[in-house]
Amino acid sequence: MANIGNFTKAEDGTFTGTIKTLALNTKAKFSPLEQTGNGGPDFRIFAGNVEIGAAWKKTSQQDRPYLSVKLDDPSLPAPIYASLHEDEQPSQFSMIWTRPQAK
Repeated sequence: MANIGNFTKAEDGTFTGTIKTLALNTKAKFSPLEQTGNGGPDFRIFAGNVEIGAAWKKTSQQDRPYLSVKLDDPSLPAPIYASLHEDEQPSQFSMIWTRPQAK
């Protein structure tokens, strides 16, 4: 597991922070979407005005909420899958990347 981002949650439900990997080093914003019930994402993720991903609300096996994140950009060889978890400090979140297990 690797921490690839740190975010702060605002009162309006947005998350702002930075994403840092070997390929990305950018400020990012999670903008909440109104749900339509079609399984679509709960958030769109932007770097400036460019959409770089989406996130879905999930609940862990320990009954803790988190966001399942998919980042993609033409500069990346493949999408990045990560999760956004709340830290011990209120309104502070870490983006954690793990390599998916081979089936």
